[in-house]
Amino acid sequence: MDLTYTEEEREFRAGLRAWLGKVLPELPAKPSPDDWPGRRAYDLGWQRRLYDAGYAGLHWPVDAGGRGATPTQHLIFLEETERAGAPYVGANFVGLLHAGPTIAAEGTAGQRARWLPPVLRGDEVWCQGFSEPDAGSDLAALRTRAVRDGDAYVVTGSKIWTSHAEVADWCELLVRTDARGPKHRGISWLAMPMDAPGVTIRPLRTLAGSTEFAEMFLDEVRVPVANRVGDENDGWRVTMVTLSFERGTAFVGEVVACRRTLAGLARTAKANGRWDDPVLRRKLGRLHGEFGALWRLTQWNVSASESSGGVPGAGGSVFKLAYSHARQELYDTAAEVLGAGSLSLDEEWMPDRLSSLSYTIAAGTSQIQRNIVAERVLGLPKGR
Repeated sequence: MDLTYTEEEREFRAGLRAWLGKVLPELPAKPSPDDWPGRRAYDLGWQRRLYDAGYAGLHWPVDAGGRGATPTQHLIFLEETERAGAPYVGANFVGLLHAGPTIAAEGTAGQRARWLPPVLRGDEVWCQGFSEPDAGSDLAALRTRAVRDGDAYVVTGSKIWTSHAEVADWCELLVRTDARGPKHRGISWLAMPMDAPGVTIRPLRTLAGSTEFAEMFLDEVRVPVANRVGDENDGWRVTMVTLSFERGTAFVGEVVACRRTLAGLARTAKANGRWDDPVLRRKLGRLHGEFGALWRLTQWNVSASESSGGVPGAGGSVFKLAYSHARQELYDTAAEVLGAGSLSLDEEWMPDRLSSLSYTIAAGTSQIQRNIVAERVLGLPKGR
């Protein structure tokens, strides 16, 4: 991968930086964390601004509604938006980072035309219906069943940790369409409308007090067969495409944010006297090197995914494993820098510290990532 910038890429950065400098001061105030309708409107309003300016789906293929940008332009976009403090994708992250790329890679022409433009325009929100009470890390153990009835599936079961179900229009839903074979087979990937009769949502409150996750109960929900992405019973393969996006490129903007947080901690340590502690200085220095290496790995993963049809490979698991632990250590170190007073839930950074505790579980546990790296990168035999 060439890490130098062309004249075209430098012009792209300058244009993006100028646009951000113009539009960010015009944004309305962020809504309260508990105001989900307000948060949805805020996040989708930002997405619409990106769309109107030609930055939505920047790296998506042109035939999927994107701009077909190069990997380097994609990374420049992530760098500049994070450094400028631009809004994150927020409530739209499942559509933009998981479901949308999966449909772009696996969907029919009709499915791409129906679902991708509303995601890019900021018209529709997606949620993720994968995990179940008894099927988390062992996702193939899912029990939510879908029985074919003419041109529809009748779906019954439950899901948990359903991200942004409270404001979603659609759900990327995994169901069991055949219970007779091995558990990794007989799974199908459906796009379920969230306003369908039989869908019940119950919010789950996190340690930080937020409710971006929910339980979802499905009681004979009818989902059109036309909403199936991929072949019937081929959903496990399609799911691996979704998870490769979730682990491979969905966190790239956060690496830049963590590097910015780390720089702020160094400044704070110098101001409050904690910089005099050599042990703490070594921690900050090692984290600086760690996140620098993670950014280089991010560049490599994005470049590799774009050159292989846009689908990230096993390098995403290498990144996810290292990033999850580095993020936890970053916020543990932040507590050392800021002192006991930083433990208040009212502190601005505390929600990020609490959420960091989940990163070694969410999007595939660290144990799962180690298995993937061992088998798919190192070529080791499967565990028994």
